[in-house]
Amino acid sequence: MTNSGGVSPVGFVDVQPLVNQVDGNGKSIPHGIIYHLPYFRVQGGADAIIIDPKVGDIGLAAFASRDISAVKNSKKVSNPSSSRKFDWADGLYFGGFLNGTPTQYIQFSSSGIKLHSSIKITVEAPLVDVNATTFSVNANTVLNGTITQGAGGGGGAANLIGPLTVANNVTGQGTSLHTHVHSGVQSGGSNTGQPTI
Repeated sequence: MTNSGGVSPVGFVDVQPLVNQVDGNGKSIPHGIIYHLPYFRVQGGADAIIIDPKVGDIGLAAFASRDISAVKNSKKVSNPSSSRKFDWADGLYFGGFLNGTPTQYIQFSSSGIKLHSSIKITVEAPLVDVNATTFSVNANTVLNGTITQGAGGGGGAANLIGPLTVANNVTGQGTSLHTHVHSGVQSGGSNTGQPTI
């Protein structure tokens, strides 16, 4: 196997046929390993779902009617490199048959779509749009960047249960929460009363 999930061109696998040959006396004759078969990936142009085969996967090997070695090397229209026909050297691997329960998956069901990972999910893009009636985050959340609410002119209220701790200043309608002063009071050692709700 030449790839292991990285961002790279489609690779090759070595496959072991699982169904033995049987001679006239009923004796089983195991097949040898078939080397360097291109494997199938869901891909169109530069867009792909990268799920490379792993050791132990069970799949299907199909065999071309002519020598495909020149096409494997050039990835272009080519003449067959030899006169061989239906040879195991001209095989292609399609994975995903009879495999076990996945631990990372995209699940489609009548209740919706679920994206699950037991390790980590990373979304990378210059721009990510989420269009939803409700967007819920059930986790501790770290935001590294500027937050702009109502950038399109829609506005809307922000409701927080808190407590809310802000390390730096808070400004509301141009007034600083940290440095603003109150007029109409006499300076001295007394404090103002608590704010009313």
